[in-house]
Amino acid sequence: MLVTDFSTDVVAAPERFALFEEVAAQSHMRNRLRSDDQGDFRSRMRIVDLGEVQVSALSYPHLQIARTTKLIRQSDPDVYQINYFAGGEGTISLAGHDTALHAGDLVVMDSSRPYLGDVRAVPDRPSHLTVQIPRGLLSLPDRTVRDLLAVPIDTSRGMGAVFARWLTDIAARADQFTPADVPTLASVTLDLLASLLGRCLDTEDTLDPQARRRALRIRVLDHIRQRLADPGLTPESVAAAHHISVRHLYTLFDDQGVTVAAWIRQRRLERCRRDLADPLQSSRPVREIAARWGFADPAHFSRAFRTAYGTSPREYRQQCLHAHRAQNATSDEQG
Repeated sequence: MLVTDFSTDVVAAPERFALFEEVAAQSHMRNRLRSDDQGDFRSRMRIVDLGEVQVSALSYPHLQIARTTKLIRQSDPDVYQINYFAGGEGTISLAGHDTALHAGDLVVMDSSRPYLGDVRAVPDRPSHLTVQIPRGLLSLPDRTVRDLLAVPIDTSRGMGAVFARWLTDIAARADQFTPADVPTLASVTLDLLASLLGRCLDTEDTLDPQARRRALRIRVLDHIRQRLADPGLTPESVAAAHHISVRHLYTLFDDQGVTVAAWIRQRRLERCRRDLADPLQSSRPVREIAARWGFADPAHFSRAFRTAYGTSPREYRQQCLHAHRAQNATSDEQG
């Protein structure tokens, strides 16, 4: 997998905007750009290449974008571009209709349709994340997607929130992935996007059954991660939250090698182990850490922890504290 990090800081201030224009045209598509900050355009871009799917994180102070009919005739990559606005605000104009954009909105654009955009963002942090995909890869008809072009989609809840977190994680953790992860990352991105758009138009039933199944599993896993601290989190509560039967829920985990209950327990144990290894939490009782992550019975937690990691929670904490002190002592001696 190719990860490219770019910054306009590599050239002198007067050359920065022209460099950004050139890089953006090569990495995305050619648009007519201008900015109120062209004299010293400070921008950063991270491009994550997932084969035919591309995820990018961009930061800049202000940008006006014009996708003109002339540019489309000259070169059209035939892609959908999905923009998640992590910060800032602006407007998008399509077919003479202006739409206000706010932080947290997600909009779909089509490279074959002229549009105008004006975004004023928050400096020094990602202004927006972009997914660019060939139109033919999305398992929804063009005429269906057309109804959502330039329509703000809320990412504060539901599938919108899941998709926004997914994009944010891909950009933030890109260096941790390997080439072997690319097909899965691309497939899940496409499935989540199709499910999100399908739900916005009440057409999710038109998706391929396997795509619907994968998208549902991603929603379930995200639901569980967000609620690990809730002692009432059970397979029954998860199934009820997604309006499916417990039996259907368990079938979603058939290829995971564990049951739903075991997956919840594993994630809770991982959070407990992380907190026990944190020297800043060394004064917090073990039972309090266990309860924080949904283990109401200290004895049950201790047995589960020993089974998973071969040592008791207290012994593990002592080992981590000892290693931390030894590391600090070594650093002091070297300093």
